[in-house]
Amino acid sequence: MAREWILNIATNRWGLNKKKFVGPVAQWIRECSPKTIQEWEAFYYKKLSEMLKQKGLDLSPRDYLQDLGKKLYVKISEVIQAEIDEITENDCIQYIYNLVINRTFDGYLAEIKTIYGQLQQILQVPIKPAPDEWDRLYNVDFYIEISGKYIGLQIKPITYEQSPQVHKWKKLLSKTHAKFEKDKGGKVFIVFSIKKDGKKMIYNPDVVDEIKREIENLKKGDKENEEK
Repeated sequence: MAREWILNIATNRWGLNKKKFVGPVAQWIRECSPKTIQEWEAFYYKKLSEMLKQKGLDLSPRDYLQDLGKKLYVKISEVIQAEIDEITENDCIQYIYNLVINRTFDGYLAEIKTIYGQLQQILQVPIKPAPDEWDRLYNVDFYIEISGKYIGLQIKPITYEQSPQVHKWKKLLSKTHAKFEKDKGGKVFIVFSIKKDGKKMIYNPDVVDEIKREIENLKKGDKENEEK
């Protein structure tokens, strides 16, 4: 298992499995539609031989693959081994710390900023970072100011495994968010962020319409006060 893992990492690191080295294997096997592995091997060698001739390499397919294997061995036995010898215990300690603290936190902030940007573009209103005091007192990350009153926003990154628990977050934060509404005049909305196909997106898009309605309500309330 460890041997396979090392071979896989080294092969990917130096790109020895890329088209320029081994050809477009995914495309070729579909062209071949082999019923047996022997049929595929013969087809592949034929295609590889044509590719080698185009590159001006006077090697048989078997010799060429053997040469790639030798190149991989040098990378593992010389380059990777030399890099391993330079690693200290402190390097490992710092790596684990950075992985679970710094990188996780940076990724968390990046996700929040991405969702924040999406919201600002959709709502077309300025969204500002909440003061630290608001974060502590009200669990609010951002706010929208409307006529001297404030709408609070909290962005909560979750995973698909956590998605059935969103109601628990709302219940858990309901007291502090109710206090915000009492003190600042506007509601707090939790925007759940989730990753799909490597992209960050709003898990509960209906919240956008709820925010829009609250913006209009606060504007309407301000207009009515002016007319009195």
